[in-house]
Amino acid sequence: MTAPNPPSRRALFVKAALIFNGIAGAILAVPILRYILSPITHLWEKGYESWLPLGELAEFPQNQTRLATYRNPVVNPWDGQTADIPCWVRNLDGRNFQVFAINCAHLGCPVRWFPQSNLFLCPCHGGAYYADGSHAAGPPPRGLFPYRHRIVNGKLFIKAGEIPTTGSPTAKTTGERPECA
Repeated sequence: MTAPNPPSRRALFVKAALIFNGIAGAILAVPILRYILSPITHLWEKGYESWLPLGELAEFPQNQTRLATYRNPVVNPWDGQTADIPCWVRNLDGRNFQVFAINCAHLGCPVRWFPQSNLFLCPCHGGAYYADGSHAAGPPPRGLFPYRHRIVNGKLFIKAGEIPTTGSPTAKTTGERPECA
């Protein structure tokens, strides 16, 4: 009986390279798989698409538009202040409100409210929106994205976790108002 031949140096390097590449591939696959599966995994996370309070109704004076923030319900401990999401709240008559995403419908730059001109203006490309969020001028293809909202016990709540975009169920054509739940 003859002794088996020891593996060659080349074969050892090939096996070591395959093991190393397998480990590196697995490490790189984790964030890619997490990204691909995130819509499914978010369904099980606590707080996804929750109704969150924006504040007491008294914080939003009648016939005025104010900036409000809410905490993202899908938050990680390292998110810090970036988990605080701003939105525009417009009090129409003390009982009826409009809540808009702060982002321009063109490229997502944050719009600012200018009460002097009664317009929302985007500093990036000159987009303009009327007070009701509808498109006024510039490159945006539509009005501001509305949030669903409701009033409960004197507080204004917003449907959070659902980012308003053109593909979201709350997206309406320019000038239409979102339904309140």
